[in-house]
Amino acid sequence: MLNKLPSSISALLDARANGHSLPAGLYVREDVFEADIDVFFHNHWICVGLDCDVPEPGDATVIDIGKTSLILLRDDDGEIRVLHNVCRHRGSRLLDPGKTIVSKLVCPYHTWTYELTGELRYAPHMGKDFDKECRSLKPVTFKSIGGLIYVCLSDNPPEDIAILEQAMTERLAPYDIRNAKVAFQTDVIEDGNWKLTMENNRECYHCSANHPELCVSFVDLDFGFDPETLSPEDREQAEEHFRLYEERTNAWESDGFPSAAVEQLADCATNFRTQRLIIAGAGESQTHDATAASSKLLGHMTRKDLGDTHLWGHNSWNHFMGDHAVVATVIPLSAGKTLVRTKWLVHKDAVEGVDYDLDKLTDVWVATTDQDADLVARSHAGTLDPAYQPGPYSRFSETNLDKFASWYIDRMRAHGY
Repeated sequence: MLNKLPSSISALLDARANGHSLPAGLYVREDVFEADIDVFFHNHWICVGLDCDVPEPGDATVIDIGKTSLILLRDDDGEIRVLHNVCRHRGSRLLDPGKTIVSKLVCPYHTWTYELTGELRYAPHMGKDFDKECRSLKPVTFKSIGGLIYVCLSDNPPEDIAILEQAMTERLAPYDIRNAKVAFQTDVIEDGNWKLTMENNRECYHCSANHPELCVSFVDLDFGFDPETLSPEDREQAEEHFRLYEERTNAWESDGFPSAAVEQLADCATNFRTQRLIIAGAGESQTHDATAASSKLLGHMTRKDLGDTHLWGHNSWNHFMGDHAVVATVIPLSAGKTLVRTKWLVHKDAVEGVDYDLDKLTDVWVATTDQDADLVARSHAGTLDPAYQPGPYSRFSETNLDKFASWYIDRMRAHGY
């Protein structure tokens, strides 16, 4: 007879066995979803966008996270701002979701008007003694790390973001993504819990069977394998691959390109990993033939042989290559719906049809994202089944999932669950 789910979130956390996936309730229950939003999307640093989402003064975009709505914009002095999308009069939303261009932020309800810095400039019929100084829009704590915008909605943001900032500021500098251009964007809503989305991204156990396009350039061995199950020929190939890794990493770093793995996956608040990965085949880019999609390289890059600088956090994954970058952010919509927003970046002066072909630029990760959406939906459907029981992670190919699940449990408990 199947056991009933524990009634409290705390009991669900206690029920998780080391080395195993999470109890079903942590994936499917709405009360857990609300707790996740509070803990991981309000009290931790999350990636929400890019400097180049708002390239010119007056450019603005709205990002909704649970009940919270944020405005990312560039003010008249060219500075990035992140503001709460809540009028200080009676709380009306100022801007609708999506991108827009504004000269002022004007509330559509009663025309309270704010500068792009958030200062209240006009509030009709409030009396001569009304103090506008204390009614500016509420700012959001944020950091631009190499052009990636991280926000924290807590009054006490985790300080260990400094480790990510130190690692990525130098690594991202040559790509100059602050001044890149978004060539294409997709929004895919996956029918699954956000943790399943992140788990799926943190392993390549499934890659060879499900991602033929990606596996032209991406080496699934990079994220673990069982050496005892390999044939002698495959084992020899794997050993050669990792010998080449050591050689390439040393060469890249001697040329001034930090490449070795840096990770903060346990006993921390800010969860991330970065490493410069080898690109297979032609070795240039994550495209269908592993050659560069853009002849105009990103930022200050002069080489196409510098691999893939990958970076993941608990709501994002990124791949930075010589010719382009792929940036994905994850926003939970409900216990069983997750938005995956993917952007392809090129040099700001690159011209479609001249410097790059859009299909070649995007086809690998468009296909991969659609394939992953199907896999996540299958996983979520399984966790809803009464027959679901947490299964063991592979100690060769899924160690990062075990670390993620353990980190999730630790952070939930740290916030009182």
